[in-house]
Amino acid sequence: MSIDTETAARVAKLARIKVEEDALPALAKEFSDILGFIEQLNEVDVEDVEPMTSVTPMRLKRRADEVTDGGQADKVLSGAPDAREGFFAVPKVVE
Repeated sequence: MSIDTETAARVAKLARIKVEEDALPALAKEFSDILGFIEQLNEVDVEDVEPMTSVTPMRLKRRADEVTDGGQADKVLSGAPDAREGFFAVPKVVE
């Protein structure tokens, strides 16, 4: 897929990236190269490939799901600038 300079300028504008006029051809080429690589990846057959967490086979570390050292709400809230009814209080920012 080929990206022209007009499309590259539009993408830059949408991304709010300032790109000088003389840099647009290079940006368009980079976009075209990226899309070409994506098209190349789409051609790879991954039908029987299991999802991986890493390139080396390993299991994720697991821990027991148990409550530890809980029940300290007062201690946690003691350093808060404003705490009300057992919760952190924050100033209203959206009207």
